[in-house]
Amino acid sequence: MRAYDTVLFDLDGTILDTNELIIRSFIEALQGTVDENFNRDHIIPSMGAPLADQMKRFSGLEDVEHLVVAYREVNLRLHDEYVKAFDYVLEVLERLHQDGVKIGVVTTKMRLTTDRGLDFVGITKYMDAVITIDDVVNAKPHAEPVQKALALLGVGPEKALMVGDSTVDILSGINAGVDTVAVAWSMKGEQVLKEVGAKYVIHDMRDLYAIVGLEIN
Repeated sequence: MRAYDTVLFDLDGTILDTNELIIRSFIEALQGTVDENFNRDHIIPSMGAPLADQMKRFSGLEDVEHLVVAYREVNLRLHDEYVKAFDYVLEVLERLHQDGVKIGVVTTKMRLTTDRGLDFVGITKYMDAVITIDDVVNAKPHAEPVQKALALLGVGPEKALMVGDSTVDILSGINAGVDTVAVAWSMKGEQVLKEVGAKYVIHDMRDLYAIVGLEIN
């Protein structure tokens, strides 16, 4: 008997390796707005939060629409050059799908770049639900994105997992009453995710098989 019937994933930094794309997009978009010493170490701690919130934090400005536009221009221009799936993601999604596990993505990205990323690495076909920043009023760490995915799938929180690389992923899952999984390849480090309450930590995407309760071939 499976322990979990539904697995929700964050996108960037969890199943898609977009870390360098995100960092470069911020640095280019913020050129001339932030101190010349601004670098990846300033960006990494807040990765996973909504884009506009990060821009406000980095720039000190309240109106950041022009910075968001600049970021998205860089991000879309360089997307295909940088984006790839993390190791074993395709294998694990296919196996979960074959075994009847419902799969969803819950992200703070907008719909356009979410769909582009899923299509680019060939995993759209495995997704039973995709919730983006465009689909919610309250972004992660609020419970709403996870709750919305569960409602779309017609499942309760008891046998669902939320998998992520950021504190906002873990907190959104906890706030929605689902068990949470931290990925050890998070740029923030697994300890930070443990400290906010992640129930499990995986060092390889295939570690999900045992947590979900699938037989390991």
